Amino acid sequence: MSTTLTPITRERLDLEICRTKISLSTVRRIDLDFHLHERSLPPIVFLHGFGGTKEDYLDIQFQDRFNGRSFLAYDSPGHGESTCDDPTRISMSFLVDVAEALINALLGSSASFYLVGHSMGGLVSLLLAQKCRKGRVLGFVNIKGNLAPEDCFLSRQIYQYPSDSETADGAAKDFLEAFLDRAKRSGYYGDPIYAAGFLSKVPNIHIVRPTLTSMVSTTDNATPGLLDQFLALPCPKMYMYGEQFSSLSYLPKLEQEEGVELAMIPHAGHFIMYTNPVGMWDRIYGFIQRIENGRV
Repeated sequence: MSTTLTPITRERLDLEICRTKISLSTVRRIDLDFHLHERSLPPIVFLHGFGGTKEDYLDIQFQDRFNGRSFLAYDSPGHGESTCDDPTRISMSFLVDVAEALINALLGSSASFYLVGHSMGGLVSLLLAQKCRKGRVLGFVNIKGNLAPEDCFLSRQIYQYPSDSETADGAAKDFLEAFLDRAKRSGYYGDPIYAAGFLSKVPNIHIVRPTLTSMVSTTDNATPGLLDQFLALPCPKMYMYGEQFSSLSYLPKLEQEEGVELAMIPHAGHFIMYTNPVGMWDRIYGFIQRIENGRV
């Protein structure tokens, strides 16, 4: 590990998306003129999942193999240190607009980049990649992002376990208490870690219902289906999953497709960065290297 770290920049970016004011907490290691330098390495843009934060990815700064590689990560509205004036506006399409506006503001509208998204961030990344011009997304690492209704095992709980409370506050608190208790007892790698830190990472509990219902609706009703949308992306693609999800029904199809690399991470479930970050970074680094060496 390098003992001399390249400085990173933490800053806020205030935006208005769909007439809703948001304030995003961002972290980056980016030369703002990187696209003008012939030898600069294209940046990586990271999107975290529901209940995560930008810090899920910040160990990248401690790894020598990523020296010289710019990156950008941020807290999704209502997560971490990012805020949203109207939590009811949160939806997958809203989060796509947020990501697009942020990337254009900090990287420039013409810059190309690699995209890495986990869970909800994987779904948002997929929808974002579809909006981008061909060649802008150089490669996409989808870390257990939704591709089929079976992936809504967390988000669908908003329907499976309704609250009897008559108030929005009470319903949100009741749901989260039971949701996090189930996660602590799930038997999956990383779930107890996720549950233990959730409330500190999601200070605004009123984003929970709109976020989860939108994830379910987007996954169930996408036309064409999310799996087909993923396969149709023109960039190289990796689908990463923990060994505890090796029974996903669509993995055989992904394995047969050209342009898709499957990455099974041992000793991991849904939250790969919590239980096997070394395996995660190994596969991300190798994937980007193969793209840049023309071997993908």
